[in-house]
This record gives sequence, structure tokens and C-alpha cells, in this order.
Amino acid sequence: MQSLPVFLRLTGKPVILTGEGEAADAKRRLLERAGARVVGETQEAALAIVSDGDAATVARLRARGILVNATDRPDLCDFTLPAIIDRDPVLIAIGTGGASAGLAKALRQRIEALLPARLGNLAVALHEARDAIRARWPEAAARRRGIDAGLAAGGPIDPLSDKAVDAMPDWLADNADAAADRLETIRLLSSDPDDLTLRAARLLGAADRIYHAPDVPAAILDRARADAVRIPAAVKPEAPGGGLSLWLETMA
Repeated sequence: MQSLPVFLRLTGKPVILTGEGEAADAKRRLLERAGARVVGETQEAALAIVSDGDAATVARLRARGILVNATDRPDLCDFTLPAIIDRDPVLIAIGTGGASAGLAKALRQRIEALLPARLGNLAVALHEARDAIRARWPEAAARRRGIDAGLAAGGPIDPLSDKAVDAMPDWLADNADAAADRLETIRLLSSDPDDLTLRAARLLGAADRIYHAPDVPAAILDRARADAVRIPAAVKPEAPGGGLSLWLETMA
């Protein structure tokens, strides 16, 4: 990754905005929508947006230790502004590192069409059900598996279903346990993560731990959950542990 995606809480905080015209107006609307307090160049702030991309303004702000976004000048940007899908409190940000705002917009439009209008309501319902979820699955690993199973494609609270919120009570009342402890094998046909099968990609996204041969490339391991344990191993484990474990090996 060339950038680290983050979500900044800007409510009541100053953000410098310079420049005039439509670009400045659009950035002002975005900042105000996020609750920021828009200020001028001479005031104190940690972030700044230079809406006209002026290099001299960028230099002055950077000299003060301020992180800068310069419109249409990715070479001058410390951070970029993504295309946003807003299903409050769910936010999906799509960035291209400043390479193409048009591509980010096109992806936003395509993805937004897939997401139910009530997706934010599901997030709120899950937050409010935290105590009930902990009571249903007291152990952290079982709780994660239970939530994963509920939110899976076709699951009872599939986030792409407009009926997911209504299904929350039945999901919590269901006595069926998540999948039992198991070890799955993934045989890699190439070192290119784009060649992963859909099944392999889903397993990588759900695994608790990943045992892998030394020659499995980092690009493949990067497709796994960030908090999944990576364990280099010469042979497939006999006692992999609880939850979902994977054994990754390359085909000769």
C-alpha cells in the first residue's frame, strides 16, 4: 500500500482551506459535513486542503508541519480525499492515491448500488446488541465465528440483504453453533493473489490462523485477515488449534 486509509474525527476541529471557486466550495461542503471548523491559512490546524493546488501555498503549510491535500496535484499531497459511500455510521472510502478521481467515482457508483439503504441501521443494531452477542458467545473466538457466519453471504444478517436488520432477533435466538474447529488446505497455483479462487479468498478472510510453507509469497498472505496469526511451517500441522485454520502450500 502506498497510503494508510484512516477515518479522522474532525468534529469541532480546525482544518485550513485555501483557494476559491467550485473546487473550494466542494471541499468546504465535505469538511462541514464531517463537522470540521473551516479556517484560513494563517490559523492553527493539523490538516489543510489547498483547493487550487498552488505549490507555494503547499510549501508554506508544510513548513509549519501541516499535512496537506492539494487538489489535482497528487505529487504535492500528504493525504488524498477518497470517493465516499455514506450509510452512516458505515462509511466506505475508495481511493486511487490521486491517480484517477474518475475511477474512484465510477467504483463508488457501482458499489453504492449494491448496498441497502438500511446498512447503517444494521451497524447500529449490532452495536446495541453487543451484550446479547457476548451472552450468546462468551468466548471471543466463538463470538467472532458466530458473527462471521451471520454476516456471510446468504447468512441470516447478510449485510447486502435489506431484511438483515429485521432478522437480528432470530439470529441471536438461534441455538445453532458456528462451524466447528477445522483445518482447510489451500493449494496455490501461482504467486499472484488475483489467481486465488473465490473459496480461497473467503477462507483467507475468515481464518483464525494460517500455517504456510516457507515459499508462500507475502502477497498471498496479505489477503488474509490482518489479525490472523501467520505460522511458517514445513509440514501441515496435526493439531492446528481451535477455530478455522488454513494450511497454504504451493503446487510444484
